[in-house]
Amino acid sequence: MKKNWLITTLAILIALPTLAQPLTAAERTKAIDLFQKTKAAVLKSVTGLSSAQLAFKADPTRWSIADCLEHIALSEVDIFNWQQGAAQGPADASRRGEVKLTDEEVVSLMTNRSGKANAPEVLKPSGKFPTTDAALQTFVQQRDKTIEYLKTTPEELRTHYWKHPMGLLDTYQALLLLAAHSERHRQQIEEVKTSPGFPK
Repeated sequence: MKKNWLITTLAILIALPTLAQPLTAAERTKAIDLFQKTKAAVLKSVTGLSSAQLAFKADPTRWSIADCLEHIALSEVDIFNWQQGAAQGPADASRRGEVKLTDEEVVSLMTNRSGKANAPEVLKPSGKFPTTDAALQTFVQQRDKTIEYLKTTPEELRTHYWKHPMGLLDTYQALLLLAAHSERHRQQIEEVKTSPGFPK
């Protein structure tokens, strides 16, 4: 009887999902460094620009720097909220095999502007902020909130998932994508600044 009980117990334990593990120190450091580096880069790109420079469009179909900043700010809030929603609920280690991209590939694909993408309607610039400074303030406040979350969260982000057009990501990768997203549009800002006719 004891032997049967022991075999049954071991079988149940083997069948249980792997216990959730919080982020490693290396994962936290990598993500926090990326968020801090890309935040500083955005701020550097727009510091000292005039109203005319912020509003300039290379052509009517292109975004201005102000448009880019609005999109960055909106995305900073909404993508974080989407990530938080995806991180709720029980972990599911059985889906790990569905995640095909490495962390490095997520960042590389997001920052590579050779591939164009259309933003969801909710994230398209449409004058949602009263000023560009207000958009920039929202970006900074949310970015700092996300960094603090990364420093302290006990959540297991590798076994929760977020469906994105580039593929299924775990919710740690969703945060890396968010940090890389601002860099993608910082590059766009620099493209606007080098356009013919950009105000001096």
